Parts: sequence; structure tokens; C-alpha cells
Amino acid sequence: MRKILKTLLNPFLKKGLKLYYSKPRKFSYDGVEVLVHPDVFPPHLTLSTKILLDYISLLDIGTKTFLELGCGSGIISLYASKKGAKVTATDINETALEYLNEAASKQGLELEIFYSDLFGNLKGREFNFIIINPPYYPKNPQNIKEKAWYCGEDYDYFKNLFQELPAFCTSDNTIVMILSEDCKINTIENLALKNNLRLVRDSVKKKYGEVHYVFKIATL
Repeated sequence: MRKILKTLLNPFLKKGLKLYYSKPRKFSYDGVEVLVHPDVFPPHLTLSTKILLDYISLLDIGTKTFLELGCGSGIISLYASKKGAKVTATDINETALEYLNEAASKQGLELEIFYSDLFGNLKGREFNFIIINPPYYPKNPQNIKEKAWYCGEDYDYFKNLFQELPAFCTSDNTIVMILSEDCKINTIENLALKNNLRLVRDSVKKKYGEVHYVFKIATL
């Protein structure tokens, strides 16, 4: 992300990208397609979504319950549904949910799509798989779009996530989260430990000079 952002900050390229992404743009993976609104996290310019899609392609999720927490464009949820999973997709961005609902309908994919701030509207639910692509830059977001990037100066997103997550951990489910070398992984790991959770590194992917880590989250 660091190298990508430096490139994107080039004044001429930045102006061109702003114009290009001033309207919805398509993104696809293995025959599944979404239309991404400018106010929604852009999988086109980031690596984490593609890495998670590749990771999920190797999982046996058919007929399993699958939650994408903070789904953004929803391409992961659509792909999981195509693979046969019983998918729930949530987000706090109403525009993202609206566009995802349209994409699911057009492609004949069945999803449960609704608003939820973290696990707020998921009480009492159980999932075989939970997938999280979190915001991790330590800055207070100023609008709904920035909430996809910034976790708060005091890491409020992770504090709340790890407080709520233990209620959704079971002895046999799989909880996956991706983080970049750009973020303070040790800080996030320590916040998890305070809630009796541990991050177990499952895979490491290096693309375009940036390293991403896929973690499994489990109780201590």
C-alpha cells in the first residue's frame, strides 16, 4: 500500500485517478462482477481484496455459513455465494449495500445483505467462516468513505471489534483477517490479547513490493 499510495500521490496521476473514479467502476474476479461506487472502498487500487479472494478460492466453503464483516463492494461475498456458501454481507455504508444488492440480483446470487456496525445486528448468529478486511490507518475518519480506511487515532475500530468478536468464536469456525505491513501489527495484536484473542499468521503474500499477512483469529 505504501508504494501504491506514493505513486497515486503524483499530482498528475492523482488528478487523473480522481476523474476516473468520479463515477462507478466495474471490478471482477473469476466471473463475478461488481459496480463500485466512488464512496465505497475500491478493490481496483488495493491489494487486500484480491489476496483475500485468492485465499478464499482454496477454502472449502460450499454450504457453509459465511460472513463478510464490512463487505464494501461485496465482491468477496458474491464470490463466496458462487462457491455455494450461505453468505451474509454487512456494512455501515448504505450505498455499498445498495450496489451489492443490485449486483447479486443481476447475477442470480443469493446473499443476505444488511446494515450492521461490526456485530451490532448479528447477535445470536453463528458462522462457519468470518472474513474481515479492516481499516487500519490510525486517524479519525471524517465521513463514511474514510471509515473504510481509518480505524481511529486510538484504534477504536479494533478495540470494538475485539470486544465483540469472542461471542462469535466457536471451537470449529474460521475467522480470517488481513493486515498490511503498513499498519502497526503489534498494536493490533496486543489489543486482541486484551480480549483473550490471538492472531495466528496463516499466510504471507508479497505483491508490488508490499507484504500482506492473512491471520486466523482464535481464542486463547
